[in-house]
Amino acid sequence: MSQDQHYIQYCVERIEAKLDWGASRLWHNDMFIELSEQIQQETKVLLSPVTLKRVWGRIDYKSAPSITTLNTLAQFAGFENWRDFKGTVPQKKTSGILKKVQSNLGVIMLSASLMTIVFISFFSLKGAPSKEEPIDTSKVVFKSKPIAKGLPNSVVFDVDLRNIESDSIHIQQYWDPKKTISLAKGQKQATGQYFFPGYFRAKLLVEGEVIKQHDLFIKTEGWLGTLDHAPIPKYFESQTIHEGKLSFPEQTIDEITKNEKPLTSTFHMVTEFDSISGDNFKLNSVLKNTYDGLWAVCQKTSIIVLGTKGAMVVSLGLPGCASELWVMMNDSFVDGKKHDLSGMGLDLTDKREIQLRVERKQLHVISGKDTLFTGNYSESMGRIAGVRYRFLGAGEVYQSTLMDLDGNQGVDFMEIKP
Repeated sequence: MSQDQHYIQYCVERIEAKLDWGASRLWHNDMFIELSEQIQQETKVLLSPVTLKRVWGRIDYKSAPSITTLNTLAQFAGFENWRDFKGTVPQKKTSGILKKVQSNLGVIMLSASLMTIVFISFFSLKGAPSKEEPIDTSKVVFKSKPIAKGLPNSVVFDVDLRNIESDSIHIQQYWDPKKTISLAKGQKQATGQYFFPGYFRAKLLVEGEVIKQHDLFIKTEGWLGTLDHAPIPKYFESQTIHEGKLSFPEQTIDEITKNEKPLTSTFHMVTEFDSISGDNFKLNSVLKNTYDGLWAVCQKTSIIVLGTKGAMVVSLGLPGCASELWVMMNDSFVDGKKHDLSGMGLDLTDKREIQLRVERKQLHVISGKDTLFTGNYSESMGRIAGVRYRFLGAGEVYQSTLMDLDGNQGVDFMEIKP
């Protein structure tokens, strides 16, 4: 066993002890998939199940793991990087053969010196090999196109990596880094399924590093309603839910009522409209929650603003349920279990006016004359691409108007038809 292999084996053993999944020789494919997800969650680097199988010796592979792979494994094992990990590994005891080598070290060194002189002479005559050129990512092709209009929708990704060699190639479909498509070596196309509309940043990753990315816009045709069954929602076209207000048909309310487990319903509007900054806007909404039975006693309701670079989520509910509420402002998250969000508590049995006002990345949630919440974030939302209204159970929306703070540009989403 080589010295590097000795370190790798020791790292593998540390990870196996951490996982406590039993003997790795009995691990099946799903366990390597789960390990890949756990490593990505902790280190933010994606190592494919195939790469992990090679490290664990389940797939025959002659090349040594890349330094990116080794650093990631070391971090998952609890160290800063591979070098830090190697410094903690106990050295193997010197074998009898090594002792004999050491006793004849003088002879060996003399022979090695002569061989070095011969090699240098030959190398000088032949000339040094040319250095490997750095990868030119501008030549990498990464494009996508939706197959149809509306939802659900499949997207075709065209990929050409040219001269890039790797066994860890993935397409990240969403903001969520765990939603990925694995590509085989030389694969030129891949397809991804999208069940919800939105503005996504598709990324091409090699060895966990983003080398190419582009925006992907999955639009609605007017308003779209979804009953959010997992993993595939039930869809309601605009003409079914949009008649003066947004609401679901009575039979859908009956379906929600009969559901034994919590079920959300959502109204989506994702489309092209005047460019309005996600860091300076006001969204005026009038809504109410219409279901408070069984698992929906808190009347949880969320207003979601989709940006080209992020998203904003404001959750509302009964005052006694403040611990269950939260606010996400792109890169900033405020959890009701760790912060006092009692100001966000509202009785939504009757219609409520809710305004989200954002000025220079500061959010104010306002109802009537009361400011319910104020918070700040750092990373830009980009421009606004759409809105969602989500109810635990069901609800209705009567107004949805977006405008910039100057009042120069705006859109009344309730006026948009397919």
